[in-house]
Amino acid sequence: MALLFANNNSLSAISALPASVSGGALNLIATQTASGSANLSFTSGIDSTYDEYVFTFINMHPSASANLEFNATTDGTNYNIVKTSTAFYTTHRENGSGGALGYSGVDEAQATGFQQLTTGDNVATDNDASIVGELHIFNPSNTTFVKHFISKTNFMGVDSSNKSSNSGYVAGYFNTTTALTGFQFKMRSGNIDSGVIKLYGVS
Repeated sequence: MALLFANNNSLSAISALPASVSGGALNLIATQTASGSANLSFTSGIDSTYDEYVFTFINMHPSASANLEFNATTDGTNYNIVKTSTAFYTTHRENGSGGALGYSGVDEAQATGFQQLTTGDNVATDNDASIVGELHIFNPSNTTFVKHFISKTNFMGVDSSNKSSNSGYVAGYFNTTTALTGFQFKMRSGNIDSGVIKLYGVS
């Protein structure tokens, strides 16, 4: 087997990979912009083209103090796929107090409800508050295995007069061997006042 070498022995100086070594790329599939939206649904472009799909959340602002959540569909209509998940969070207040790392109670155990993605606190509704993050979905079109997902988010949380930085980490699987054809995002209560969700395929 032939060895492939980059163009410089120093990792910090590598400017090109060998021609036969390919790197991953994010390929934009769809962009949706919220404006007082009850939900944002992605029902096309999710198929066997890519083994991994990534949703990115950009400055999503809620109308009410609530959390971002999502679910999947196999028929394009019903967002109720059985899932099992686990979640934890980190948090820290603006005044320097309250630093914490903890297990979150937003996990699901063979449940069909929407999976919460923001953990640790409710999202603040201050004019400068928003949610950012990403969600990875693996092999949604596979008909042999369950469908795994991993998410990380960050947002300004509600914490009396001291707002807090909350980072949420959620992972799990949709317990179905049927292909997933779409995903829906919404706030647990209220609307998504503004913000953008982008969908990418990873090649």
